[in-house]
Amino acid sequence: MKRFSVSTFACTLAIAALSFTGCKKDKEVLPTTPTGPTTQTGTLDIELDQRVGNTPLVLATQTYTTPTGDQFRVTKFNYYLSNIKLTRADGSEYVQPESYYLVEAEDNATHRLAIKDIPVGDYTGITFTIGVDSARNVSGAQKGALDPNEGMFWSWNFGYIFTKLEGFSPQAPTGAFTYHIGGFKKPYDAVRTVSPAFRNGAKLLIRTDHAPEIHMTVDVLKMLTGATTVRFATFATSHSAGPNAMLLANNYAQGMFVVDHIHAN
Repeated sequence: MKRFSVSTFACTLAIAALSFTGCKKDKEVLPTTPTGPTTQTGTLDIELDQRVGNTPLVLATQTYTTPTGDQFRVTKFNYYLSNIKLTRADGSEYVQPESYYLVEAEDNATHRLAIKDIPVGDYTGITFTIGVDSARNVSGAQKGALDPNEGMFWSWNFGYIFTKLEGFSPQAPTGAFTYHIGGFKKPYDAVRTVSPAFRNGAKLLIRTDHAPEIHMTVDVLKMLTGATTVRFATFATSHSAGPNAMLLANNYAQGMFVVDHIHAN
C-alpha cells in the first residue's frame, strides 16, 4: 500500500485551494455615469399689445380708418403663435417644446405668454410661427390651446384657423367682414414663420434671478395693408384655405408683430 508523507499531503491541499480560488468569479464592477452640473434656467414673459396702427385695439365700440379711408370696427381678433425659438449670438437656438398658444383679443389672460426652463444665456433674436404647423394639423384630436372646441378649427381635412378677424364696415356689401385664415397644404399653405428683430441691438438676458419681458405690438392694420391692399367693398370675406387666405397671410407676415422693447426685470 502506497503511503503519503505529511509534506505531500500539505502540498496537495495547497494546490486544491489555489484551484478553488482561481475558479471563483470576480465581482462585476458596473461603470458609473458622470452626472455633471445641472443646466441653469430662467423664464421669459412675452407681452402682446393688440393695436390698430398706433391706437390700442378696443373691441366692438371703437371705429378705425384704413390708409385707404375705409372705416371699420373689430369684434373678434384671435390668432395662434407656435414653435417659439430663441437665438443666441453664435447662432445656436433654444426651441421651446410644445409651444402652442391661442391669443384672443377679448381675453387679457392670453396676452402674456410665460416661457419657462430657458437655458441661461444672452439671446439676440426670436422666431415663431403664426398658425399651427402641418404636423399638428393632422395629429387627431388635440388638447389645451389646440382643442377644436376653442372655435379655431375647420375640419380634419382643412385643419386649424390660424388667424380670425371679424367686424363691421359700412363699406362692406353686407356691412360686415370676416377673415378666417388657414390652410397647410400646398399650393395654399398659409403657415408663416417670422423673426421680429430686437431694436438697437438689444439682447435678451436670461438669468436665474430675474425674468425679462419682451413687449411686442400686434397691429391689426397689417392684415389689411402690405402686398395686398384690402378694400372692404371688394374683399370682405375669406372663410377657408385658398388664394384669399394666402393674400392675408402674406400681409400679416410682413410686420404685424414688432418687438417694441425688452424689459430686463
